[in-house]
Amino acid sequence: MLLAVGAHPSDTSTRPEFNGNAARRPGSASPRACNIIRPGMHTHTLNVVRHLSAREFVSGEAIAGRLGVTRATVWNAIREAESLGVVIEKVRGLGYRLGHDAVWLDAAHIGAALGPDAARFHVEVVPVTESTNSDLMARAAGSAASGTVLVAEMQTRGRGRRGRQWLSPLGSALTFSVLWRFEQAAASLSGLSLVVGLACAEAIAATGARGVGVKWPNDLLVDHRKLGGILIELQGDALGPSTAVIGIGVNVDLPDATIRAIDQPVTDVRRAGGAGDRNVLLAMLLRSLAAWIDRFDAGGFAPIEPAFRDRHVLQGQAVNVSLPNGDSVGGTVEGVAPDGALLIRTGGGIRRFHGGEVSVRRDGA
Repeated sequence: MLLAVGAHPSDTSTRPEFNGNAARRPGSASPRACNIIRPGMHTHTLNVVRHLSAREFVSGEAIAGRLGVTRATVWNAIREAESLGVVIEKVRGLGYRLGHDAVWLDAAHIGAALGPDAARFHVEVVPVTESTNSDLMARAAGSAASGTVLVAEMQTRGRGRRGRQWLSPLGSALTFSVLWRFEQAAASLSGLSLVVGLACAEAIAATGARGVGVKWPNDLLVDHRKLGGILIELQGDALGPSTAVIGIGVNVDLPDATIRAIDQPVTDVRRAGGAGDRNVLLAMLLRSLAAWIDRFDAGGFAPIEPAFRDRHVLQGQAVNVSLPNGDSVGGTVEGVAPDGALLIRTGGGIRRFHGGEVSVRRDGA
């Protein structure tokens, strides 16, 4: 059995998924997937960029010598990195310099930041992959241990809602997946996406970021601006055990040009007031996930609901829920049920929703 979570396990027709930063395409009336990240990215691109800093210029000849490649290869890598959102200054006679410092992902650094929790995780950093979720789903069918983490500097086919692709220029976001094994059946894991959202919000807030909230069922927001998103996929037997692959994307420090290219209001950890590099932030997210999922595993979502309510940006809001069949239901959000369903008070009473697109009614319509 394979389900995307956000939806109730019994309702796979309304499966909310990881809703990425979607970019505008000229001439497109409805923004869809963005091709800013290309599947054919040259293997040298990341290696070249890792040899740059914001503190000093480095010549193309020096980089070529260090990597054992031609200067033409370095030039092509620089051009591709720029197309991927990396800001690079170029000065004839001096070489190249990053527009701002970048902290590259490093498994040893992440492990050190995890501290005592390092024993619970096996963190693997890859430069580029199509989808960390897809990779871990394949491993989940084998012997991959609970706590396996796959984090990529770049995803070429990160999946999102309605075909959207998560837009995250090189070095500016966290895109990772965590494998978690449960003894219970997948049907017992309703509310897991809400717990993951809460865990992420708490960790990001701990960096100093202000106003971090969760929008049911799988978005992280700050002041109605998209900060991150979650996609959880489940597989397992009807009576258990089951396995969850938890995909998470968080905007950390997006270039201004990327902010302008995205078709919805977005923000990042830095703009929200958070501090710290991506390695430390990833460790904080993993520690928070472990703590909150342990609580969920022991008692379900019900005892966690009060903490979620405090972070839920839809609580008490007038909303519209757009359903897959084209219907729209309006009402006021009363909260979330113990099984993770969204509760909305309508003219006909309280209704429960396990899926659908929820939007806040700004004009009272």
